Amino acid sequence: MFAFSGAGAATATTSTGAAYQTAVPGCAGLDQMKIPASAMSLPTIGGRVESTSVVRSLVSGETVEYCQVDADIFPVDSSAPHIKMRVDLPSGWNRKAMMFGGGGFDGTIPDLTANVPFGPANRPVPLARRYATFASDSGHQQSPDARPTLDGSFGANDEALANFAAGDALKKTRDASLFLIRQAYRTEPVEIYFAGGSSGGREALNVAQRWPTAFDGVIAAYPAWNNLSEILDLGYLTQILSRPGAFPGAAKQTLLYDSVLAACDGLDGVRDQLVSNPAGCHFDPRALRCPGGADTGPACLSDPQITAVRAMSSAFEWPYRIASGETGYPGFPFLSGADMRSPFVGFGTTAPANPMPATSGYGMQFWDQWVKYFLTRDAHHNALDVDPRHPGEWLGRISYLSTLEDRNDADLRPFARAGGKLIMLHGAADELVSPRSTSDYYQRVRDVVGAKQTSGFLRYYVVPGANHANFGTPAFAAGWDSLSALERWAEGGKPPAHPVVADAKHHRTRPLCQYPEWPRYRSGDADNAASFVCTR
Repeated sequence: MFAFSGAGAATATTSTGAAYQTAVPGCAGLDQMKIPASAMSLPTIGGRVESTSVVRSLVSGETVEYCQVDADIFPVDSSAPHIKMRVDLPSGWNRKAMMFGGGGFDGTIPDLTANVPFGPANRPVPLARRYATFASDSGHQQSPDARPTLDGSFGANDEALANFAAGDALKKTRDASLFLIRQAYRTEPVEIYFAGGSSGGREALNVAQRWPTAFDGVIAAYPAWNNLSEILDLGYLTQILSRPGAFPGAAKQTLLYDSVLAACDGLDGVRDQLVSNPAGCHFDPRALRCPGGADTGPACLSDPQITAVRAMSSAFEWPYRIASGETGYPGFPFLSGADMRSPFVGFGTTAPANPMPATSGYGMQFWDQWVKYFLTRDAHHNALDVDPRHPGEWLGRISYLSTLEDRNDADLRPFARAGGKLIMLHGAADELVSPRSTSDYYQRVRDVVGAKQTSGFLRYYVVPGANHANFGTPAFAAGWDSLSALERWAEGGKPPAHPVVADAKHHRTRPLCQYPEWPRYRSGDADNAASFVCTR
């Protein structure tokens, strides 16, 4: 059996007195190990460890030694791709495990040495805390020619689609990883957590909904939980922005953003380049209308551009039923200070077209891939030809896909009864997944579970000025140690109390207010959270 050099083979005991390893003496011994199908609760034909290696690297500023295990989980359908997964097993294991979610269409294994979404830069990441970390590519491998997380071609296979959209790969990966952890350390983790953002946030809510006893605590950041519903809205916006003259270029996007800030920045009591009270921000883009509604230059918006901007920030509803029961999507908070100027995430720099430009917004490219591989399963289909308002022959397929992609079960009582704790986070200026949507899900949980019962296991925070995943140059680069807060809650019964979120970009802090509260300035240093109070 291979042993970590210098790590020794330290042992400890469980509560039953059985010995387990704090180092991983069997790293090489895990290589080519078979993972039995019986280890997983969902159908597979088992799996196998493909490679192992001992890694010593700097993680959160300190040298961490761990066994990196790469494995495949084999599909029932021989034409489906394998689920490729990885487990990092540290020396000095703390007897906890962390599963990471992915993003977009997934297709790659997340970085197991990374932090949780919106995690702080001044606190150790899970692996540096000696968590065993694990994740998978969600059951398909992205093409090397595709833009990151934007390859939907796997959707042509039913098993691969279920692994990603319905989240089946999550449970398969969790079960296989725990099997390998048991083989390595000779015992189970005492705590198992999940953290993810965007599609990973949807995955985080999915595990709490579908497998309420599988994780002790979950961090769901900017979760795309109603993915099918958002996709329909993105398709509608793609069509509007593709109309002649409707796309606002970079200068006009900056004009709109600056105008919203000028109108709404001070509503929280201080001008700090943040809109802390989005619900109180009411800006009409018609105030920027060009004379006569024609496009006369970068200092104004034409009528088609005003129509597009209003569509981006308005609720979208469809006049038909889908099986998930969803009826619409609440739109994006552009008129509440969100910065859609990101060249990749928001509007993009190029109007949607066929073929879809790589410089169009992320959501438009996501729609294009979804139409080609999830909906029509025709790689040459023009996504602009599908009207989300009147889908015609595609209605039945849309309805079916909603049962996979809309993870909208608000009855989290089984998760709560199992002792699970859930922290949800969203940036108020998210330009890719609407915070209004997460607020909607939170309210649904309260309606089903009850306000008092919900507060016993769920906290939801909206961060002013934070965008999607701190992408690019956000107005507020959010960082909060949600993992330590989750540990104290799940393991010690102490819920988060007066949390503070830091802005790494501008060296300032704000109180992290429970929704629907928001931080209002009182007096003192505007860069200090103590100068603000959470209010409704």
